[in-house]
Amino acid sequence: MNAQRSTQPSPPFTWRLAMGFVGVLIAALASGLNGRVIDIALADVRAGIGVTNDQASWFTSAYQAAEVVAMMIAPWFAVTFSLRKFALACAGGFMVCGILLPLLPNTQLFILLRTIQGLFSGALPPLLMTVALRFLPPSLKLYGLGAYALTATFGPNVAPSLAAFWTDDVSWMFMFWQVVPAILISMLFIGWGLPQDPIHLDRFKQIDLFGMLTGCSGMAFLIIAITQGGRLDWFESPLFNGLLSSAVVCLAIFLINEWFHPLPLFKLQMLERSNFSYGLMALAVVLVLALAGSALPSNFFGKIEGFRTVQFAPLALTIGLPQLIITPLVAALLSLRWVDCRWLIAFGIALMISASLMGMQITSDWARQNFWAIQVLQAIGLPSIILPLLMSATSVVAPPEGHYASAMFNTVRGFSSIAAGVLVEWFINHREQFHSNVLVNNVANRPWLISTPVSEQASSSTPLLHDGSISNTENIAGFITLLKHQAIVLSLGDSYLLMTGFAVLLLLLTVWLPKRVWPPQTRFQPAMTNRGG
Repeated sequence: MNAQRSTQPSPPFTWRLAMGFVGVLIAALASGLNGRVIDIALADVRAGIGVTNDQASWFTSAYQAAEVVAMMIAPWFAVTFSLRKFALACAGGFMVCGILLPLLPNTQLFILLRTIQGLFSGALPPLLMTVALRFLPPSLKLYGLGAYALTATFGPNVAPSLAAFWTDDVSWMFMFWQVVPAILISMLFIGWGLPQDPIHLDRFKQIDLFGMLTGCSGMAFLIIAITQGGRLDWFESPLFNGLLSSAVVCLAIFLINEWFHPLPLFKLQMLERSNFSYGLMALAVVLVLALAGSALPSNFFGKIEGFRTVQFAPLALTIGLPQLIITPLVAALLSLRWVDCRWLIAFGIALMISASLMGMQITSDWARQNFWAIQVLQAIGLPSIILPLLMSATSVVAPPEGHYASAMFNTVRGFSSIAAGVLVEWFINHREQFHSNVLVNNVANRPWLISTPVSEQASSSTPLLHDGSISNTENIAGFITLLKHQAIVLSLGDSYLLMTGFAVLLLLLTVWLPKRVWPPQTRFQPAMTNRGG
């Protein structure tokens, strides 16, 4: 009853309401850019504040944990306090934190305020999905979902260029202050454009407080565990084991509680709908592919070529900027009744597989131009997957369930983005160590392969003389560098193979789970559908 009453009838869609939607979109993009830019340039932030690498790692862990926690609870509070007021409060709080952060005098205060900013930041993307599902008419709903998709495809790939600009040309402090003009514009649009709903403080009588405590604690423990795991040496650390065990227990209790609570944060019964459960699983997989698309080339240029962010950032832009054109085109294509979104997803997966197969051919001789084709395929493939799966998943969501869908989708999205980053980094490092050991063992067992009979012919590729002695320190140092570079290249080739596996998994999910859905504006025409089949 409360859930139904909390969902107000949609007002007529006007330019004023459209500007309100744009305001929420700007705020969501700004929140995503803020987190990604600072993660990329964390070394510059660390140097500016004057902290150790271990201390700086908590800047990211605390922010990301708070961000996902907010994604879990933001839709509930948006319904309770009204969407407009809650959006304005979160955007304003996010901006104020950004202004104050570079000015704080010590590390503890910085981590505390960064955590608070993470709460405000994490609340903004769910509001974008909520606004799209509630206020946009059927003919524009796909474009609204496309705008939400931009937060996963556009922002993360524009962030390297912004990080390079602020750190190389301005000041690290402006990475925090860059959100101020965007948030001021978004607050103006939100305050003017979004209608004011009634405030439902009576929902506190049925608040899922136990679910909030267990779910938020469990998710925070889990994110801190996986983001700190590499530094703590994973299962060798009592702290990591304690965090992971606590997370499993809290989340298990949370899920049981959500199933029976009359006004839950997550309506788990929605997972019985195959399209919705497919959307959650597919989103988790595609975010791994999306992150790898920018992470693997940046690893190559950072570790092999020694490039700074500004030098390889244009590669990420080849994925990010085209989204402003490709995403609306995909939305327009999905609006056609004869287009089955599952086929479009399969097309996008085929492009991602092609890109990964091309990436598996990587060598140490590659340059920037070798990545262009891979990036173009990913730029087309990502929106061709994400937008259709959003359409498929939200097609089975009734209007009163919009805030449940938003909470579940954004929590999966937030956690998967973090887990994808940890997975890709761990896999690259693990395979690099493996290949290094194999290469060193091969050299140790076959020293004649890197030996030369004449000292004048010695080089970095043949640093040993015929008697096994080192020709000179410069040659052996060059050989070690070549060995390291080859291990990195092989690890990146393995990573592209892993991405191929994820893409195939996504294709199998697409074949197995989702059912055919129709564009929102024609969804309520079953008779025509049957005759058309």
